[in-house]
Amino acid sequence: MNYSIIIYIIGMILKIEAVFMALPAITALIYQETSGVAFLITIALCLVIGLPLTRKKPTRKAFYTKEGFVTVALSWIVLSIIGAIPFVISRSIPNPVDALFETVSGFTTTGASILSDVEALPHCMLMWRSFTHWIGGMGVLVFILSLLPLTGGYHMNLMKAESPGPSVSKLAPKVQSTAKILYSIYFVMTVIQILLLLVGGMPLFDSICTAFGTAGTGGFGIKNDSMASYSTYLQVVITVFMILFGVNFNAYFFIITKKFAQAFKMEEVRYYFGIIGIAILIITCNIYHIFGSAAKAFQQAAFQVGSIITTTGYATTDFNTWPEISRTILVLLMFIGACAGSTGGGIKVSRILI
Repeated sequence: MNYSIIIYIIGMILKIEAVFMALPAITALIYQETSGVAFLITIALCLVIGLPLTRKKPTRKAFYTKEGFVTVALSWIVLSIIGAIPFVISRSIPNPVDALFETVSGFTTTGASILSDVEALPHCMLMWRSFTHWIGGMGVLVFILSLLPLTGGYHMNLMKAESPGPSVSKLAPKVQSTAKILYSIYFVMTVIQILLLLVGGMPLFDSICTAFGTAGTGGFGIKNDSMASYSTYLQVVITVFMILFGVNFNAYFFIITKKFAQAFKMEEVRYYFGIIGIAILIITCNIYHIFGSAAKAFQQAAFQVGSIITTTGYATTDFNTWPEISRTILVLLMFIGACAGSTGGGIKVSRILI
């Protein structure tokens, strides 16, 4: 076991988490919230621990599968514990166990919450809460891979250990280049969604937080009613992007590089859209009598289907009041999940196909 490289990567994660916390700290400054001090204290803590760990680069950079799994496990634990500290210091979530629960739910993009009134939180805490989804969606270790080239080709083991899909493939000859491509696609899609939400009249703060939750397919909202109070246009934008973030990112790479035939040949993506289309059609017919409008029924069905199959968890209505057929389909979609190589959860469409 190459302990030196594991310690070095954990140190890198602490330093990167310190950088990430600058966003909620800036948010606190803009809204003049004293809670932002909690982030400054945590940033200092990250640097005090992280800088000594990365002061000396490891001489042996060989990185095998066992190092990959150990690094991923330890990294997520460290990331979550440090990420919970601002909630506790600021007394936004005074109980350390509750704070850790909320942070782990954010970084793993689970979306479960102990908060009964999210609107009571300061803006900086809401920003950090949503930002944990964005960080966890693609994986902080993939981000590190884009910055840290490990020698000997062994760094593929880190990406394999981090990825939830059945397999990981290189989009470029170097894994570092692959990581950069993945994060570039992720970042650009997030920015496009923010811009489209702004066009629909959503405030900038709401747009950023909503896009973070959508991109990570986690579902942390900043309103107690999730997405119900937003306009139909905004709900449609969120629906489209929830579904798009559930697509295997390899398909986007093929589209960008104009390899349209290869993108179309991805069986998993075709079935993913097929399952979504059939589910929306059946549920629309099943709930038509509730809304009295085919267009409204279709829009509501599409939102819930997109939210459930990608395991995002946003909601616009109480679908527990829907007929049993619709609820059964939604439960099945929850298990199926999105595509491998996406930010979505679930068993994955590729495994269902197998």
